[in-house]
Amino acid sequence: MRKNVLALISLLLIATFALAACGAPATEVPAEPTTAPVVEEPTAAPVVEEPVAPVEPAGTLVVWADDTRAPILEKLAPKVLEAYNLELQVVLKASLRDDFQVAAPVGEGPDILFGVPHDQAGTLVSNGLLAEVDLGDKAADFAPVALGACTVDGKLYCMPYATENLGFFYNTDLVAAAPATWDEVISVGEALKAEGKITYIMSVTGTTYDLYPLYTAFGGYIFGKDDAGNWNAQDLGIDNESMIAAATWLKDNLDKGNLPTDWDWANNHALFETGETAFIMAGPWALDRIRESGVPYALADAFPAGPAGAGSPFAGTQGIFINAQSENILLAQAFLTEFIATEEVMMELYQAGKRPSAFLPVLALTDDPDLLAMGTAGSNATMMPAIPAMGSVWGNWDSAIVLTRDGKQDPATALTEAGTKIRGLIANPLTGMVNVPGSYQAAAGCPGDWQPECAVTAMAKGDDGLWRSGPFALVAGDYEGKVALDGSWTTNFGVEGKQDGDNYKFTLAADANVSFVFDPATNLLEIVIE
Repeated sequence: MRKNVLALISLLLIATFALAACGAPATEVPAEPTTAPVVEEPTAAPVVEEPVAPVEPAGTLVVWADDTRAPILEKLAPKVLEAYNLELQVVLKASLRDDFQVAAPVGEGPDILFGVPHDQAGTLVSNGLLAEVDLGDKAADFAPVALGACTVDGKLYCMPYATENLGFFYNTDLVAAAPATWDEVISVGEALKAEGKITYIMSVTGTTYDLYPLYTAFGGYIFGKDDAGNWNAQDLGIDNESMIAAATWLKDNLDKGNLPTDWDWANNHALFETGETAFIMAGPWALDRIRESGVPYALADAFPAGPAGAGSPFAGTQGIFINAQSENILLAQAFLTEFIATEEVMMELYQAGKRPSAFLPVLALTDDPDLLAMGTAGSNATMMPAIPAMGSVWGNWDSAIVLTRDGKQDPATALTEAGTKIRGLIANPLTGMVNVPGSYQAAAGCPGDWQPECAVTAMAKGDDGLWRSGPFALVAGDYEGKVALDGSWTTNFGVEGKQDGDNYKFTLAADANVSFVFDPATNLLEIVIE
């Protein structure tokens, strides 16, 4: 593109010179006069220079980014204008993926989506929203594991710029050295508890991703891989003996009072930061708050080991995607390789995001001891599977661990039922179902609430193209719901038709009949109360 622009400029200059030459009047040479004529010197007319009109940009390259990366990108605008005569327009977005999934299919999305976790690629690719990315010679400057994370079915769909994984933190006022095993975590912690120095042994900030190093230490996994190294959605490990053993370990230590029963992220960080727990697993996104709390801490070089060896965390890659619907795909490619894949810009992204860089020249310059320790601990990390089947895993996995934690089911039952449900969703006999799962479903006749697969509340398509369900006789109260497709949570629409958006909420002042109307053109839900 740049060569084309330069060629065009050259042609314009040549044409200008040619016109100037053609427009000069021919000069006749008169015969030499017998007497020299008297020539009066003319008064020189003032030279008036015509103002040069500014060159209008030939087009616009639109990038969506969050408030951390947007300022870095905005500084590139003058360079892009100079090089390509293009206006770089950076749009600040808080919900990058959700907004993109709504806007891109109708041609209203950006050319470039900047800063989305790699594991979203599978769904975006399956929906036809991403273009392939060609890094050319620059590919050698990126960490191979990060490039692998951006690869779906053997094709690269994003430029990676940062990686991240959990680290194992311990309070150095309470613990002299990092425990080598999960048994040692318990023995050291129980001794501190007995002395009254801590309230709980370890903070727990979640049920799935946040505990993955524990599950893997027992031999657990989510998906296996086929012989070609691709994720195998048919090899689901969520209900194997190792995962059940890890969940049993959690339940046993809950019953002993070693772990808090409230696993809220913020609350459990506060427990560690105030010295009420000795250990926590957290990622680089939590470094600022841990450092600012003043708690004395260190990071282990490895996660505690279990029966299957050292635990391994999930890892993520922050990527930059190109919209498949963009009219500027080649320009977007050039922007990524010429302006983003540079040491200067990648260093700024690293410093702003506080994530290890996926760009090898910058990674070699990393000197933050905490990020280096996390990188060491994550040397055996597993990249989160970037396949659509993961959309069927998260919610069911979380529900199984919560049921175990709260004593509503034993670990084996909870995980076995979750595995059965996930396999069913992956096989997806409910393809084409449109539903409104929510807090009303049990009252409407479903086995429970929030069940996207419940046939009782499934919607039917009318001749007008709209989907309807109900009426359902509901008692007075507050309710929530959202639209889900194909009997799973993989594709769901909340408020404003956004993928994974907020729940729709409605209140019945008295008993009433409630119906739902879904418009697939806008992904909007109408709630009709009679």
